[in-house]
Amino acid sequence: MKAAQFSRFGGPEVLEIVDLPEPHAGVGEVRIRVRAAGMNASDWKKRSGQMDQELPQTMGYEAAGVVDEIGERVSGVQLGDKVVGIGGGGAAQAEFAVLSTWAPIPASLDFVGAAALPSTVETAARALDQLSVTEGSTVLINGASGSIGSAAVQFAVHRGARVIGTGSPATHDYLRSLGAEPVAYGDGLTDQVRAITPNGVDLALDVAGSGVLPELIDLADGAENVITIADVPGAKQYGVRFSRGDEGRAEYAIGLAMQLTDEGTFRIPVGRTFPLADVAEAHRVGESGTVRGKLVLTVG
Repeated sequence: MKAAQFSRFGGPEVLEIVDLPEPHAGVGEVRIRVRAAGMNASDWKKRSGQMDQELPQTMGYEAAGVVDEIGERVSGVQLGDKVVGIGGGGAAQAEFAVLSTWAPIPASLDFVGAAALPSTVETAARALDQLSVTEGSTVLINGASGSIGSAAVQFAVHRGARVIGTGSPATHDYLRSLGAEPVAYGDGLTDQVRAITPNGVDLALDVAGSGVLPELIDLADGAENVITIADVPGAKQYGVRFSRGDEGRAEYAIGLAMQLTDEGTFRIPVGRTFPLADVAEAHRVGESGTVRGKLVLTVG
């Protein structure tokens, strides 16, 4: 099968489309013929050597497609079903991928839109769970207009929380449409937040990693009420929890996102799509930060 891979660390030019053996579904897994695969910042971090150090490496953990192989001890899915999920053994940007967690794709959503969701919604839902965001909570989300931030806003609103979201002024109408009260990031953040909630907030989620943990700690009345998914050094320095993956909740998060999307109350914009063969260009665009919304590779 064709798959994205690199055999040395470096810029996008190190990426290749190579032939690899087809994977097969194991116990509790399904294999899909991939139609679309999501991209994340971790892709270029891996490629540049900031994460895993083994070589060669394949790419991708989330994909949407058609089930063509079902492993043992799997129920509730049939050959030919359209599903989206997480797995792939780090090789989901390929013609075939094995999924360990999945959900059916509703008729209202295409493969590209579905592929934009799994890792984004898993990360957002996990962080909100770890913060214990519930009905009546007031939560500040720093970096609310990006894919993960947008998902966190919508999930928090769905839980009945009041959401304040930081973003550039150009994103404020978008944040309002998601149900958040927008404030501009940068200097004066604390004053802006206290202008609309004088006693601060109950909880704070840092999605952007923009060096604002001290302000979030002050607004949320303590480091124990703050989680970051983007600032490892800051988390260590200020005693803030750093949220890490928990695949056990991924199925719930993906399924809920599919349900809410089908109901018309949830959306993650797709910024651009690229054919699998153009994965290097997709990395260049992703790293440039010039496109708002999720980048997705199309296959076949």
